[in-house]
Amino acid sequence: MQTRSQTIIHRGAVVSLIALIVLCIAWEMVLAPIRPNGSWLVLKVIPLLIPLRGILKRDLYTMQWSSMLILLYFAEGIVRGMSDVGLSATLGWIEVALVLAFFICVIAYLRPYKKAAKALTKQALKKAAE
Repeated sequence: MQTRSQTIIHRGAVVSLIALIVLCIAWEMVLAPIRPNGSWLVLKVIPLLIPLRGILKRDLYTMQWSSMLILLYFAEGIVRGMSDVGLSATLGWIEVALVLAFFICVIAYLRPYKKAAKALTKQALKKAAE
C-alpha cells in the first residue's frame, strides 16, 4: 500500500524523467543542436528510455540502478552549463535541475523500503545467532 507522500514522490520521479527525455530530444533536435537540423547527440536519450517502464511500474530495482545512471546526465548538464554559452548553457542547467529532482525523488521513494530491508536483515541475523 502506497502512502500519499510516496505517490507524490513517485509522480515527481516520473515527471522529472519524462521532462528530461523531452528536454534532451528538443535540445539536440530543435532548441540548440550542435549542427543545424539536429545531431546524432540526440541518441543520448536512449539510456533514459530503458528505465522508463520500470519507473512507471514502481520497480525498486530499476529505481536503484537508474539513480546511478542519471548521474551521467548530471555531469553532462554541469559541463555544458559551465562551458556552453547562451541557450545551450541554460538548457544544461535545466538538465541539472531535472536530474536532481529525479534523483531526490527516487532516493526518497526508496528510503522506507531500505529501512524495512535493514530491519528484516537485522532480525534474521539475530535469529540466526540464537
